[in-house]
Amino acid sequence: MKQKYELLAPAGNFPMLTTAIKAGADAVYFGLQEFSMRESAKNFKISDLKNIKKICGKRVKMYLTLNTIIYDNEIKKIEKIIKEVKNKIDAIICWDFSIIQLCKKYKIPFHISTQASVSNINTAKFYKKLGAKRIILARELNLKQIKEISKVIDIECFIHGAMCSSISGRCFTSQFLFNSSANRGKCLHPCRRSYFVRDDEGNELKVENNKIFSAKDLCTLPFIDKLKKVGITSFKIEGRNRDSRYVDIVVRVYKKAINKKLTKKEIDNGINELKKIYNKGFSSGFYLGVPTSDDFANIEHSASTEKKHFVGKITHYYPKIKVATIKLVSNLKVGDEIIIIGKTTGLEKSFVKHIEINKKSVKIGKKNEEVGIKLPLVRKNDEVYVIKCST
Repeated sequence: MKQKYELLAPAGNFPMLTTAIKAGADAVYFGLQEFSMRESAKNFKISDLKNIKKICGKRVKMYLTLNTIIYDNEIKKIEKIIKEVKNKIDAIICWDFSIIQLCKKYKIPFHISTQASVSNINTAKFYKKLGAKRIILARELNLKQIKEISKVIDIECFIHGAMCSSISGRCFTSQFLFNSSANRGKCLHPCRRSYFVRDDEGNELKVENNKIFSAKDLCTLPFIDKLKKVGITSFKIEGRNRDSRYVDIVVRVYKKAINKKLTKKEIDNGINELKKIYNKGFSSGFYLGVPTSDDFANIEHSASTEKKHFVGKITHYYPKIKVATIKLVSNLKVGDEIIIIGKTTGLEKSFVKHIEINKKSVKIGKKNEEVGIKLPLVRKNDEVYVIKCST
């Protein structure tokens, strides 16, 4: 019988959540506005869980991240949260023993976060005995090591997205420099900056690549079939701080790769799709061996080949004729590739084939004008973006 793999997508807000599900995710992970390793994402409230469940339905699993360090003065608050989410989610992702203890107390399934840096069979057995249903393994493991640990317990591994140069993301640089702790979900990513090596006399070393702390993004698409053979249950995409277009492209590319064996041409096409969105260049991480100097980024921001440019919001949608009106804040012309992003809509893609203003056909709509174009189902206040080349 063919093994069923879970594709797990990030959801930092409702548009990302809806987009992930429409693109084919089998499960989503998300945080609340506290105790999440991605505090800068919009995240959700406990009151949103009912709506999240409605969007996910019976098919898509819901995993809540409570994966920061917890202090004594927060125990009561965290217990209240855990009591409230019982029966509203499928599992909690955590690693602090106070949360593990509370999950056991209230009989909520829990998965051990990658923050625990589980790297060997004995530790996996320990967490299994403790009651964990799954472990998100440390990032620093190769395929052979993963295969051995997968014989003990269900395993979840990252397949795409940003990587930290510190051990499984447990970094203190942001805390030391800016008093903003990565281990509390507040990383300011100082590792992405350019650095110079200088001694106390002012002598400076020339560094070939001064992004000496900045790792490239993980991309496993070229060897995804090897990952499918080592016992991984869940394939996880990093990116709760990204946007809906990122989620749409990454989920669609990897869904196809998980469901079938890709040809070389299909892999190349997939890589080109992944290059369109936020990335710092691609690396195989530790899966095929220890990273080298080639696995460090040489840019501070994104190497994406495309970018999205906000042009306006939907003011009305006429479902019978499938036409939307858009109040423009920037020019829109016939031939533009656009995406529409919204809480309920998720993400829709389209090309502008025809524009009308006051029932007259035009080639270009200008800033402050309200234009009408044909679109699939969208909604009032959905945001409209034009896709442009980055160069």
